Formats: sequence, C-alpha cells, structure tokens
Amino acid sequence: MAEGFLRAGGTLSVSEPSVARRIWLTLELIVIYAGAPLAVSSAVHDHGIPVFIALMPVLGFVVAALLIDPRFSLWRELTRGFSIWTLLSILLVFAIGGGAVAYYVAHFHPSWFLEFPRNRPETYKKIMLLYPAMSVVAQELVYRTFYFHRYGALFGKAWWLAILLNGLLFGLGHIVIGTQLAIYGTMATGVLFAARYAYTRSFWAVFIEHTLWGALVFTVGLGGFFFTGVGILSWR
Repeated sequence: MAEGFLRAGGTLSVSEPSVARRIWLTLELIVIYAGAPLAVSSAVHDHGIPVFIALMPVLGFVVAALLIDPRFSLWRELTRGFSIWTLLSILLVFAIGGGAVAYYVAHFHPSWFLEFPRNRPETYKKIMLLYPAMSVVAQELVYRTFYFHRYGALFGKAWWLAILLNGLLFGLGHIVIGTQLAIYGTMATGVLFAARYAYTRSFWAVFIEHTLWGALVFTVGLGGFFFTGVGILSWR
C-alpha cells in the first residue's frame, strides 16, 4: 500500500507534515480519540447527560474542521462509490463472521437469541431505523473520514499501524457503554472498518458494513451490551 492509501476519500492533497505539526497532530489525536471518550463517559454516567448530546461537541468539531479545511472535499467524500466486488466482499465477511456470532448466541445463550425483535418489535424497528442515520454516519465521519484525512500522513507507509490504531481507538470510543464486550467487540470491527476504508476510501462502503454489523448485534441478542441506557430510547 502506498502512502496515498492513508488519505480519506475526500482528501484533495497531502503534504509531509513538519516536526512541529506532527507533534501538534499527535497531541490532537490523543485528545480527540482518548480524552474525549473519557469525558463523554463521565458526562453520561456521572451527570446523566444523553449520550447523543454529550457527543455533540466532538462531532461539531470534526464536521467544522472538515468543512473549513481547503484540502478536504465533503462532496468528493460522499460521492465516492465502490465496486461490486467490494460489496460482495462486505457480504461474504458478514455472512461468515456474522453467522458465527449468531450461532454462538443461539447455541450458548438461546434465551437471548432474537429476544429483542420478538418481545419489543416497535422499539426494535425504531433502533433499526435510527441507528444508521444517528449513529453510523457520525461514527464513520469521526473515526474513518476525519481520522484518515487529518492523521493519515502521520503514519507514512505504515498503513497497518494506522488501521490497527484506528481499531483500538474505535473500541476506546465505546467505553461510554460500560461493557467489555462493547469495547473489545468494537475494537475488532473497528479494525475491519478501518481496513475497508483504507482499501476503498469509500464512506458508503464502510457505512453499509457498519450498519450490517450493528443490526446484527441488536437482532441476535447482544444489544444490551452495546447500549448506554442513557439516550433517546430506553433499552428496556
């Protein structure tokens, strides 16, 4: 993979950052992807602020930074497509990995399996509709688009390090949920999403993949491990 591989799909140009800028960007990355999740978790659990409200400052900063950056084109980011082979790859990985997750829950925790859509169909439908628009879009803008656009140049040709770190930070970003399964599970899928984005640089390819895995979690019975309980909808 070439250095350009680490750019976001909407990045128009990337230059080698100076030493001073590298230091600044590294500190900024730590604040946004490590400090902010801890602050959001405190706001939600210590002060009862809805998670969507607590996340607004972070999302607002990211969107503003992208919009005012002359090296970034939101139009280019949101109009970049992907091939049929990418779609088939997404579906194949989901069929194998998602199938394994569904089998595990059905076999080892049968009381959980499909409990949500069976017993709370109306809430299930709301989450299936709201999750992609209110959660996936924001997460992908922050963790894939912004991350690769603003910090990709820090990694040079070490594309594997950028992808691995993105997965780890994506898991840390879910510390607000308060369960180990949410943190480690999203670390694993975060690496998958980061690799998909680095390869395709397509926001919508990763949006589809992220939506599929999120829907799986809520459908097969793991939703309670991935829900803060402090938000627009009550899990119970």
